[in-house]
Amino acid sequence: VLDDIAAAHAELCAGRGHAPLAVRSSATTEDAADASFAGLQDTYLWVTDLEQTLHYVRSCWASLYSVESLNYRLRRAIPEDGVAMGVVVQQMVDARTAGVMFTRSPLTGDRSVITIEGAWGLGSAVVGGEVTPDRWVIAKITGEIPVREISEKLVQHVPVRAGGIEEVPVPEAQRREPCLSDAELQELRAIGRRVEKHYGRPQDIEWAVDRHTQSIMLLQSRPETVWSAKDPTPVARAAADPMTHVMSIFGGKR
Repeated sequence: VLDDIAAAHAELCAGRGHAPLAVRSSATTEDAADASFAGLQDTYLWVTDLEQTLHYVRSCWASLYSVESLNYRLRRAIPEDGVAMGVVVQQMVDARTAGVMFTRSPLTGDRSVITIEGAWGLGSAVVGGEVTPDRWVIAKITGEIPVREISEKLVQHVPVRAGGIEEVPVPEAQRREPCLSDAELQELRAIGRRVEKHYGRPQDIEWAVDRHTQSIMLLQSRPETVWSAKDPTPVARAAADPMTHVMSIFGGKR
């Protein structure tokens, strides 16, 4: 396994020197449609060499048996037989701005809107709750933005050259400024719609804006689980042609 990881690490970092990487947990049951282990297993950011990568891969494996992860599986009655830990190693984005996007409202379950939350720096500050993110609610079809909540963002997570991340103050002039432009919001809306269409269900998406290229990067997408679990079971099977359902009723078949 060490040899395989070393070879893959060399290929991933080819021509990029000590390219920073993220080492992320990816358990077999982590992002199921009816359950999410998000945040219960370990993730390590800005990993700068092979030795660190090997160390954190082992740490990710071990985090499958953390107290939080074991308790979650016990509460959800998830059998241990089907549980295993994979690890994703991917290139880091030096993020100017990062955050999350839900392709249905996390507050109401409304599927006609996309909710975007973001803050300055790496997304770990948003996911970990160290900063109150800016929040926008965008109409999925028209692109209108009826809700704009710009918060005071006091801190941000930034990379450390030797590896890892640190929390630093946000410059005074940026604290009350929105971390995304309207053009970037509309680009994220388009990305969210494409991802939801691809998977055929509402998504919980992580994204970042590269500090150097200003490009929006899609980091991860998992099924939205909170409202999807509450959706009622359809009373009839969907038909390819809606008129089939209507005509079957008038024909006395139901």
